[in-house]
Amino acid sequence: MTTQIGIKVNDRVFLKDPESSDLGRSIIEGGIDLIDEIGFEAFTFRKLSQKIGSTEASVYRYFESKHRLLIYLSCWYWRWMDYRIVLATANIDSAEERLQRALGVLVRKVEEDSDFSHINEVKLNSIIISESSKAYLNKHVDEENKDGFFLDYKELVQHVSDIIVEINPAYKYPNMLVSTIIEGAHLQRFFAEHLSRLTNIIEGEDAVTDFCLQTVLKAVK
Repeated sequence: MTTQIGIKVNDRVFLKDPESSDLGRSIIEGGIDLIDEIGFEAFTFRKLSQKIGSTEASVYRYFESKHRLLIYLSCWYWRWMDYRIVLATANIDSAEERLQRALGVLVRKVEEDSDFSHINEVKLNSIIISESSKAYLNKHVDEENKDGFFLDYKELVQHVSDIIVEINPAYKYPNMLVSTIIEGAHLQRFFAEHLSRLTNIIEGEDAVTDFCLQTVLKAVK
């Protein structure tokens, strides 16, 4: 899942591995900063090249489009989240405790991970919340799915779903439950920041995390 240089992403997503050079890592770092700052619609490779002091042509040597860059960031994020779940649940015998730990990783607010100096995970989480659905809500999703672009997300969901089935083999909707919780938690974080009347903000409480944990545990039992 990981190597000394970081998280491995499907090599069909990029033209040249951005982890293979300083420029590639600069493209990822600058891309995260810029998309977080101005949004994916306004983001262009021309703006990115100006930000990182390179050329637009150089960026295109790594990614054929900004859509592919967004997919790369999404793949990286889901692989990183699955890696964190593996660490959080290692050597835990209780399936219920493993489920709670896994859900905590998925829905709690993200903090920066010092293991990856060129990636700001807090900003990347913000991009995932507000932009990542654009990676698959498009007319090319079936073709890109065949190329394995969404395998990281699907494997993450399956990983947590397997724990649910371990707790309750008769539960019929584990994948549906996990993907709904992930997407729902993202929406609730977005609502809390921008559309607060669509959620519940409780002082001194991480309401999103508590709601998600309650929802899953009640459903599974």
